[in-house]
Amino acid sequence: TMGLSLQQIGADLGAALGGNFVNRFSIDGRSYKVIPQIERAARLSPDQLTALHITGPGGKLIPLSSVASLKPGVEPRTLNRFQQLNAVKISGLAPQSLEDGLKVLEKAAAETLPAGYRVDYTGQSRQLREEGGKFLPAMGLAVLLIFLVLAAQFNSFRDPFVVLAGSVPLAMFGALIFTFLKFSGPPGMHFPLTEGWTTTLNIYSQVGLVTLVGLVSKNAILIVEFANAEQAQGRSKIEAVREAALTRLRPILMTTVATVVGHFPLTLVSGAGAVARNSIGIVLVGGMSIGTLFTLLVVPSLYVLIARDHRGERTAADDRTVAGTEGMAAAELRAFAGPSPPVCGPRFRRWARGARPPAPGWL
Repeated sequence: TMGLSLQQIGADLGAALGGNFVNRFSIDGRSYKVIPQIERAARLSPDQLTALHITGPGGKLIPLSSVASLKPGVEPRTLNRFQQLNAVKISGLAPQSLEDGLKVLEKAAAETLPAGYRVDYTGQSRQLREEGGKFLPAMGLAVLLIFLVLAAQFNSFRDPFVVLAGSVPLAMFGALIFTFLKFSGPPGMHFPLTEGWTTTLNIYSQVGLVTLVGLVSKNAILIVEFANAEQAQGRSKIEAVREAALTRLRPILMTTVATVVGHFPLTLVSGAGAVARNSIGIVLVGGMSIGTLFTLLVVPSLYVLIARDHRGERTAADDRTVAGTEGMAAAELRAFAGPSPPVCGPRFRRWARGARPPAPGWL
C-alpha cells in the first residue's frame, strides 16, 4: 500500500549498515573513498534499527518500524547449498574412528531432524559410506577368482577348497584382531609404539584385507602342490602331506618374513597420510604373521580329510601305460616277423614244418 519494494528496502538498509565502497571524490587533489554508513552510536543495538528511515515513493522517508518488526531467532549467517539443496555443513574430529563418529552423527540426526531432512557426506566420510559397502562383494570376487584359477591348475575342486579354507579365514582372524584389541605397555609406563599397533575397519584396511587373500594363499598352494606331486610318486596322503610340510617349510617362512619385514615400516609411519599407511601395514603384517603360523597346522589336516587321493589315479594311469606298452611291443614283433605265408598246398606244409623255403616265383 505504501508503494515500497523489497529491493528498495534492502538497498537502503545495505547502504546504511553495510559500509560498502560506492564511489570516490577528490579534495585538493587527493582522492577519497565514499563509504555510506550511519553513525556507530545509531547502530549499537537491534532496537535502534526500527528508528531508521527508508526511501519511499517520491523520495519520501518512511520509518522502518512501519513496515517491519524485530523478532529474535537463530538463523545462519550464510545459506550454503549442496547438490542444489539448502545444506548446513557440520565438521568435527572423530574421538575414535571415522566410522564411530558417523554412527553417532546418524543417530543424532535420526532423533532430532524433522521430516524432509536427510544427511549426506563429503570428503573421507563420503568415500567411506560409498565404498564401504563394496568391500564384501570385492572380497567375494577375489576369493572366487582365486578358487577358479586354482581349480584349473589342480584340475580339482577339492584342492582349491583346501587352499582357501586352510589359509584365508586364519589370515582374516590375524588381521581383524588388531581392529578390536589395543595393545599397551605395563601400568605406569608409556609406549607410544605399541599403542599405535591398532587400526579400524576403514577403506584402507579393507584394501589390505583383499590383498591379504592373494598373499596368504600362496603358502597353502606350496603345500598342496608338493603333496600332490608326492602322491604321484606312490605315497599315501598322510606321508605326502607330511613330506610337503617339511620340505616347503623353509620357502614358506622365507616368503612370509620378507612380506612382513617389507610392510612393517608402514606401521611406524607418522604425520600426513599415516592413517592410510598404518591401516594397510597393520592388516598385512598381522594377517601374514598369524595366518602363516596356523596355516602350517591346518592345511595338512584339511588335506588329509578333504583332498583327492591321487595315488589311485597314478595306479590306473600306470596300468594304461603298461597295457599300451605291451600292445606296442606285440605290434613291433609282428612287423618284424613279417606277414604269415599263405596256406596253399603240400609244399607250403613242408615249408612250415621246417623244409627249405620254395624258390622265388613259386607262388
